[in-house]
Amino acid sequence: MNTQSPIPIAVTIAGSDSSGGAGIQADLKTFSALGVYGASVITALTAQNTRGVTGIHDVPSDFVTAQMDAVFSDLSIGAVKIGMVSWPETADAIADGLIRHSAKNVVFDPVMVAASGDPLIAEAAVEVLKARLFPIADLITPNLPEAARLLKTGMAEDEDQMADQGRALMDLGARAVLIKGGHGEGPEAVDILVHAAGTERLAAPRLSTGNTHGTGCTLSSAIAAALAKGETLSAAAGTAKAYLSAALAAADTLSIGRGAGPVHHFHASWEKA
Repeated sequence: MNTQSPIPIAVTIAGSDSSGGAGIQADLKTFSALGVYGASVITALTAQNTRGVTGIHDVPSDFVTAQMDAVFSDLSIGAVKIGMVSWPETADAIADGLIRHSAKNVVFDPVMVAASGDPLIAEAAVEVLKARLFPIADLITPNLPEAARLLKTGMAEDEDQMADQGRALMDLGARAVLIKGGHGEGPEAVDILVHAAGTERLAAPRLSTGNTHGTGCTLSSAIAAALAKGETLSAAAGTAKAYLSAALAAADTLSIGRGAGPVHHFHASWEKA
């Protein structure tokens, strides 16, 4: 029996995107592109494409538990990415499983709305996410609208407000927060990383592309992949920012669907091929 993996392993606990651009599919592509073996625990099935979400079928919480126990009991998990968590029962199952298996390097992307604007979470689940998953996660990665909803306030309008909201989310139990500035304006796309030692600014040129489906999933799973490979949180955030920027820069070389297409997860390897 092989008990030691020669490559780092990460698991994504998230919803499935039938069009392949976000969710579980984006996470596994990101893991693979960054040299990490990916496992998965599916929390929900979605019927969606580049134009929107037409249906959601939630996986029963006891089966989420069964998937987690199967994966964690056999694989040496180096990092965890959590994405779509629609219901309180699912959040409880995930939290209990992570505690039971002493999970490490947990990155939680509090997905609430799809890129198309379709809601992905029940209102009743929001408070449970904060109570159960924030204290377990090593990092949460809300975008500007998600941070505002979690804090029940207006959306941050500048970097100082982003940092303030990051600290407010830490006051709610989060160990570290990456506020993503993709919904902002200006020549740079700026993310603010807030942790116990202070704040860090991560910036990249703001790219003009309509292919932005799955950007949040891709960034959070890239952070998890880097953590699984042994990078520090600050370094992992920088690695993920650079990877997503390159995937966005190459996104227009893809022609997928008739709506908001995906980023190019395999921009480096496909170009070489």
